[in-house]
Amino acid sequence: MRHFLAIALVAIVLPAHAQSYPTRPVTIVVPYPAGGPTDQVARQLAPKFSAKFGQNFIVENVAGGGTNIAGQRVARAAPDGHTLFIHNLQVSANVSLYKTLPFDTEKDFQPIAMINSNPLVLVGKKDLAAKTLPELVAWMKTSKARMGHPGIGSTGHLATFLLAQALGVEVTHVPYRGAAPMLQDTLGGHLELFFATPQQVVGQFASGAVKVFGITSKSTSPQFPGAPSLVAAYGPKLDISFWHIMLTQSATPKPVVAALNGAFQDALKDAELLKVWANSGMAPYPPEQRTPEGAAAYLKQQIAHWGQVVRENNIAAPTN
Repeated sequence: MRHFLAIALVAIVLPAHAQSYPTRPVTIVVPYPAGGPTDQVARQLAPKFSAKFGQNFIVENVAGGGTNIAGQRVARAAPDGHTLFIHNLQVSANVSLYKTLPFDTEKDFQPIAMINSNPLVLVGKKDLAAKTLPELVAWMKTSKARMGHPGIGSTGHLATFLLAQALGVEVTHVPYRGAAPMLQDTLGGHLELFFATPQQVVGQFASGAVKVFGITSKSTSPQFPGAPSLVAAYGPKLDISFWHIMLTQSATPKPVVAALNGAFQDALKDAELLKVWANSGMAPYPPEQRTPEGAAAYLKQQIAHWGQVVRENNIAAPTN
């Protein structure tokens, strides 16, 4: 009898969570400084959620610790849907990069939805001797190119390893604290190559301030005419998507997760938002990966995939 009453009570209480949610402003934690692509996605979605729920959704930038400081902040928050997490591919790579994490990625987080993704572009300084991808590869075989990336485990960092592996070359890894200083050093001629998201360099490419030698997708991009597919040229390992995911705590009531997912699905009906994403080279995920279950399955697959890349290349995060 007690067991029956407990089940009945849960059945009554859970829908009430969704009806009353949110009861106060909601924090969207971004594990990077303001201004980067993940921060931009969070700030594009926040007003859509605010309008849907009638409460403020506030973006909070919690940078540092290879994004794990932010992860710990979210994992330890109350599981009531008032602290959300917008992250990218690095959340899957960190599982294998770090010997220990202050949370269990698959057990402590509940995916809400896969948000969007875009390929990366291989960017070079404008006075680099090479003009085409074959010329660049020939140059890289005789020069240990200085390639920048925004930190251990970042998408750009992993893409740099995969590029060097595919080309059979060695490169000099130059870590930066974000994409902005990498771009500035490339514009100044101090950095030779780096991987960027399309939105980070489309203006500089159009003005001739940088070169783009290739794109990490099976198809080319109208934003970068003349830039070939790195996948077509050097194989499927260079089919790399920079993706975004929305997460919350695993113990968050399912009706709240469903309500948040519904708000995200509604946001995708906004033609202006989709236009902004398209102009930035981003596209939403297929419907089956925009559900909590689909997002969880995709995250699990990405953890396995990037774990293999990390192990094959002996990549490890610093221990100090």
